Amino acid sequence: MAPFKAFRIHNDNGAHRAGVEEMRADELSPGEVLIKVAYSSVNYKDALAGSGKGKILRQYPLNGGIDVAGYVAASTDPTFKEGDQVLCTGCGLSETRDGGYAEYARLESKWTIPLPTGLTLRESMALGTAGFTAALALFQMVRNGQTPAMGPIVVTGATGGVGSLAIDVLTQAGFEAHAITGKVEQFDYLIGLGAKQCVARKELYWGQRPLESAHWAGAIDNVGGDLLAGLTRVMKPYGNIAICGNAGGIELATTVMPFIIRGLSVLGVASAGTARAIRDQVWAHLASDWKPAHLAEIANREVELTDLPVVFDTMLAGGSLGRSIVRVG
Repeated sequence: MAPFKAFRIHNDNGAHRAGVEEMRADELSPGEVLIKVAYSSVNYKDALAGSGKGKILRQYPLNGGIDVAGYVAASTDPTFKEGDQVLCTGCGLSETRDGGYAEYARLESKWTIPLPTGLTLRESMALGTAGFTAALALFQMVRNGQTPAMGPIVVTGATGGVGSLAIDVLTQAGFEAHAITGKVEQFDYLIGLGAKQCVARKELYWGQRPLESAHWAGAIDNVGGDLLAGLTRVMKPYGNIAICGNAGGIELATTVMPFIIRGLSVLGVASAGTARAIRDQVWAHLASDWKPAHLAEIANREVELTDLPVVFDTMLAGGSLGRSIVRVG
């Protein structure tokens, strides 16, 4: 097999180095399924890893890209045949094994997902880890008793990849979605995705009491920090907050009152290590009843491997809106 192109991340004696280079198939991480990559995507974690501004990789060198979709080129697992369309998100990609930013990738069969009916390979990467995380958050909330009849769900960091897709997924699932964002100029964008109410982050005032007037029945939070602490005080009884991110900080200053008086539940969303059985259920929802209606508007950029450094810088500077798809094959 001829050498192929990959966006590879190195750590040369503590010095970060990343870029497009050639490599061979026998240099890829081990696994049962070799795929010819068609698409990947850009997530915040990818930007941190690819730019060297976050300690994401646990070993070096590795190909970047925590998402991948493509065609099976060879497989030692009879479950997968040459030409099958498959995807994988998380599961150690660009952390402990080579990721999707390459013309070929080798996957472990236990984490290789047959492309669900109802999705194209491109759509699967328009969703990627961001869409999977948004849907997993809702999956866990529903499993814990959340229903549309309880009231609206608010999404923080709503213009990002997870946030944008969460608005759309909630709407498709029959929930009323509200949005909190610092980008007031993007209210029209969020309303177009289905948000029934948009709130400017700078205009929020929670009050200082352990419990304040209840506004929402639940939340999908991508921010953490003070914003998450405020949310705990304004949830309706027996609501759920699904935590997906920490862009606003990792500390949580709250009291026990929302939990023992209103029965609030806080649910952690660890999408990278989700069990296979749950992973299959979430992808089935994303391909059918929860499939976002506005993937083209959300995944509004298509880039190539050579474009990645600029995309990373834009994302880390807070300039991203929606999702970027990486066209590989």
